Amino acid sequence: MSQYILSEKEGSVLKITLNRPDKYNSFVREMALALQAELKQADTDSSIRCVYLTGNGKAFCAGQDLAEATDPNGPELTKIVTEHYNPIVEAITNLNKPVVAAVNGVAAGAGANIALAADICVATESASFIQAFSKIGLIPDSGGTYTLPRLIGFQKASALMMLGDKVSATDAERMGMIYKVFADESFAADSMKIAQTLAAMPTKALVDTKKLLRASSLNTLQEQLVLEDKYQTECGQSYDYAEGTKAFLEKRRPEFKGE
Repeated sequence: MSQYILSEKEGSVLKITLNRPDKYNSFVREMALALQAELKQADTDSSIRCVYLTGNGKAFCAGQDLAEATDPNGPELTKIVTEHYNPIVEAITNLNKPVVAAVNGVAAGAGANIALAADICVATESASFIQAFSKIGLIPDSGGTYTLPRLIGFQKASALMMLGDKVSATDAERMGMIYKVFADESFAADSMKIAQTLAAMPTKALVDTKKLLRASSLNTLQEQLVLEDKYQTECGQSYDYAEGTKAFLEKRRPEFKGE
């Protein structure tokens, strides 16, 4: 386990913390590979029902550590994109568990786009989001050019990526970039409550919802209706559906298993 990634279970939630606070949790290769390993393990661990991703210190993640990126002996940009960030975004997107990004401070560059790849992204009121790539002559990576325009529209995404404006958490919520903003003093508890709520829900249905939402941007309506029918049929045969309907009729709280 890398010192740059902390992980602990809180009930059935896996809390993953980016841990380079002195560098605003900017990524180096060791940290990126360690995060990939944690996400991979979470995907296969049936005791984990939700993943909660946050940062240690004042920042969520400042993106790439430029000292590594400009080191003649370090990884080239191609390697950083294809071996570090693309696998992280794909792991979050394809994870068979809901993923909550709890943005506790600045999220810049790849850090912003990794957060926005989560199923639910929330932020503390003092947090901010920056598409910082254009400031150093790069294009947005980590799936940003795919994710951001789908969240906030082409014009907003284009302007934020070209101008590199800092977006406050409040403005990010207003424009639909993130789900919700919490007060700084209650952020840790409020954001974790979302993860705990998801973990107690019928997570098979949540994951199928996640798959449907991801597919919807590429499908026609007819294709989407067929896919909804497929997943609804599968969910209708699940333990969670039987338990949910039984609990409803018996007027009690259901005990879902994600099965």
